[in-house]
Amino acid sequence: MLAPGPAKKVTIYLNEDTQRRHESLYKSIVEFLLRHRVSGATVTRALAGFGSHHVVHTPRIEALAEHLPLRLEFIESLEKVDEILPELSDLVTDGLIEVQDTTVIKVARK
Repeated sequence: MLAPGPAKKVTIYLNEDTQRRHESLYKSIVEFLLRHRVSGATVTRALAGFGSHHVVHTPRIEALAEHLPLRLEFIESLEKVDEILPELSDLVTDGLIEVQDTTVIKVARK
């Protein structure tokens, strides 16, 4: 359970159409995080972007519209991130994983 104090923010950058075993990679990652009882995760679809290949992806270019960038983020305890990061890293076959130190100020549950 996430609590106020030091934590890690994990951001994964990937493409919407990246697949893993006939399913979207981002869906596989969300399911992985859920199975490992991560406190929560958010996937955000970008309007435009480019990666290491320096090709701009935008919905205005029909051929590249399904190749839009995604950002998947979650904040979790240092121990939980250390526990799941090796397997998570193996899941991300095409993308970038960033980990930052952060501080949780408040966790509000209704």
